[in-house]
Amino acid sequence: MKVIYLAGGCFWGTQKYLSLLPGVIETEVGYANGQTENPSYRQVCDENTGHAETVKVTYNPEAISTDFLLERFYEVIDPTSLNKQGEDVGIQYRTGIYYVDEMDQETIQASLNRLSACYEVPIMVEIQKLDNYYTAEEYHQAYLDKNPEGYCHINPMMFQKAKEAKEK
Repeated sequence: MKVIYLAGGCFWGTQKYLSLLPGVIETEVGYANGQTENPSYRQVCDENTGHAETVKVTYNPEAISTDFLLERFYEVIDPTSLNKQGEDVGIQYRTGIYYVDEMDQETIQASLNRLSACYEVPIMVEIQKLDNYYTAEEYHQAYLDKNPEGYCHINPMMFQKAKEAKEK
């Protein structure tokens, strides 16, 4: 199994979407690459901790490649938006790809280069080695499964599209 951390705005919808992709084994939401040790949601929102709302994605690389996973991720974010996705604004809603396997850095950069070629404005998705990650509170885990009418910046049609995603 492989692990990658993806920040795509509010982690509720991003987790739901990524969890539906064939080949994704497990997802968990948390806070990544900030300055505060083990922050709470309130701290991340109100105290400038520097963390990004992030989804830890465990996946089977024989069932879904890192490249394909990232391409699907790009479909549900605005990669040109800085510190904002949907109606959510703030540094915690920035987009990012945080890797733990150094071998993934080249794949991630090549993927973002291809994405960048599709836009006339700069891509704002940060790429960094994962510095730290803290699991979010239990009520945030699988939030949209527990609260189907909950807020989500991702078009609900994308959830069905995720279930049907097939690598070519």
